[in-house]
Amino acid sequence: MPYTDEQKTEHIRELQGYLYGISLFDKRIPQILPDGVYDRETAKAVEAFQREYGLPVTGETDPATWSRIVHVYRNYLDGDPEPYRAFPSRSYRASRGDSGELIYIIQAMLWKAAAWYDNMPKVSVCGEYDEVTEKAVMSFQKCCGLTESGCVDCVTWNMLVRFLEVK
Repeated sequence: MPYTDEQKTEHIRELQGYLYGISLFDKRIPQILPDGVYDRETAKAVEAFQREYGLPVTGETDPATWSRIVHVYRNYLDGDPEPYRAFPSRSYRASRGDSGELIYIIQAMLWKAAAWYDNMPKVSVCGEYDEVTEKAVMSFQKCCGLTESGCVDCVTWNMLVRFLEVK
């Protein structure tokens, strides 16, 4: 059975997907978006991969290059979880009226703390830093011997993270 253009396009897209995934972990590999076209950008990404992983630099995907790309990609998938840095900076303070992803994370941590301790106020994980969230933060700060500001600064954030790691 002949190798169709559609199969070729899908194989190129798969190669590009692997290279894109690798580029998220290894900044030496240029990011390319999978489109199924083996163009100059794809060849450059293959060349960079070959150079960085000790293969002959040709820009072509021979069986050795393909095997190594798949191997490296799978190793990244099987690795330890990557840390997610959610807190913006040492000087940042989250407080009542704020909203967004960071507030969801703070509320989820407070929700977990309340699940372990009856004296911690229950919060809704809604992404809005409301009065209930502020009171829960103050309660947590009091338990940790911190200033009860009701704001999540870097110190309060770090205490929340450490608190959850212990559990």
